[in-house]
Amino acid sequence: YLFDDKGHKFLDWTSQAVCSNVGYDLPDTVIDATMKQMKELPFVYGGLGIVEVRARLSKLCGELLPADLQGMVFPSSGSEANEAAIMCARRYTGKFKVINWYRSYHGGTTNAQQATGDFRRWFGGDHVPGFVKASNPYPLFWDLKGDTEEERTQMALNMLEEQVLNEGPDTIALIQFESVVGGGGVIMPPKGYMQGVRAICDKYEILLHCDEVMVGFGRTGRLFGFQHYDGVVPTL
Repeated sequence: YLFDDKGHKFLDWTSQAVCSNVGYDLPDTVIDATMKQMKELPFVYGGLGIVEVRARLSKLCGELLPADLQGMVFPSSGSEANEAAIMCARRYTGKFKVINWYRSYHGGTTNAQQATGDFRRWFGGDHVPGFVKASNPYPLFWDLKGDTEEERTQMALNMLEEQVLNEGPDTIALIQFESVVGGGGVIMPPKGYMQGVRAICDKYEILLHCDEVMVGFGRTGRLFGFQHYDGVVPTL
């Protein structure tokens, strides 16, 4: 629980910035393991070598992740993780553009902030090139055409595909979406939407990145947020 200066008691449903998942204190096992590592070897630069604990964590993550998601990097923040994804996609594909939703948040560093769709993007000046915004599949002030959710979902996918074609598939390195929109409303896309996004990426040879910073490691009832969408495995 969280207490203010007047003694009021609060249950912090968001775990601070969705990061204090085990609460405001730590079990002795975590404290002991941290102290053990600090005594044995507090720091090793990744460009110099690899240590056992890093190798073991990489192996464990590879066993937990589905399909061929085996390569691991260990940044210090969500912003750095998204920066790494953008850099990897651009280097691998030789393409430059990144498509993100308007209702999204990806971080506060240069590229991660420009990938962000909501008002926090403006804080950095909104002038970094190479980022394209797409409408989420649940608009606020207008309605997608269709009498059923399935028809409206297909219309949202048609809009995204048309945007890909207008931007030029040969210029788009990455479609980068949050598996579940976090700061933009805690909203899951409609049934079939993420499968359609995966199909668009496959059709036009675009990489798919599911940003799991806020929803990964069990925070949505599945180990990873993208596992709510049958058959969807992101590239990154």
